[in-house]
Amino acid sequence: MIIKSVLRKEPITMNKKSMSTLERKLQNPEFRDIYEEELKQFAFSELLLAMMDEDEISVRKLAKMVGISPSVIQKLRTGEQTDLRLSNFMNIAKQFGYKIVLEKGENRIPIT
Repeated sequence: MIIKSVLRKEPITMNKKSMSTLERKLQNPEFRDIYEEELKQFAFSELLLAMMDEDEISVRKLAKMVGISPSVIQKLRTGEQTDLRLSNFMNIAKQFGYKIVLEKGENRIPIT
């Protein structure tokens, strides 16, 4: 990548081996573990938001369909709630027409 210096008007070439701030921080195992956990939580909340939006299902309607509190659904949507019982996860997935599958190598076992 080449960035032109305003003062010198000559190109400054960035070293291709230099790492971004995130890449440097991910070198720390403790930071990496926290980052990966929060990324999973974010991904789940984004998935839930997308499914609810696609099917036009409200928080209250989904809560009633799966038999859990609307406040739990809302906390899952925002990423505020970090744990979820497997049975609740399976019920949510089922309501949106998804199947949960355990997969190891070539073996696939549907659990919903």
